[in-house]
Amino acid sequence: MKKLVLIVSLLASCSVWAQGSIEAGKAKSQTCVACHGADGNSLLGMYPSLAGQHAKYIEKQLKDLKLGMTSGGKQGRYDPVMSGMAMPLNEQDMADLAAYYASLPLAHNTTPENVVEQGKNLYAAGDAERGIAACIACHGPRGNGTELSGFPKISGQHADYVKLQLEKFRDGNRNNDMNAMMRDVAKKLTDEDIDVLSKYVGGLH
Repeated sequence: MKKLVLIVSLLASCSVWAQGSIEAGKAKSQTCVACHGADGNSLLGMYPSLAGQHAKYIEKQLKDLKLGMTSGGKQGRYDPVMSGMAMPLNEQDMADLAAYYASLPLAHNTTPENVVEQGKNLYAAGDAERGIAACIACHGPRGNGTELSGFPKISGQHADYVKLQLEKFRDGNRNNDMNAMMRDVAKKLTDEDIDVLSKYVGGLH
């Protein structure tokens, strides 16, 4: 019985240790501020806002970015800046940073009026004739995604960043999506589709 209690206690301790610490993540985030903002809301459209993003998704991206560097871009996700930033991070660092950014409130963003109708149709219904799946199926009606299934929150994100990622998925330059789902969708999108969707998701709160 004593052995059983000891094992349970050890497992509980390991579980707690493996979780990310918001306070530790805040301390470790100082090198991230220049691109992702002091509160996780980037002031530059080319860089993503991390505030409110699912912790598990952030962890996965950091691991993939590190793998992209160590594999010479053959595995994971390679970005010349972020892969280098992820290199010195261990799993606890990644968990801490993810917990911190997930705890922050996402800044308000809006959808330009001229893309609302077209964006809503494509986001909510896709385009059956062209074989384009609806974004809402994975990212939800408000663009919040789901933590458990690994789909990221895209609501409130910068249009420039979303556009860049959709183009990378379409061109195959980013290939760390689950079961190639985003690549399958993006390769069927026109430049206009990408422009509309990237602007539309900003106001999906």
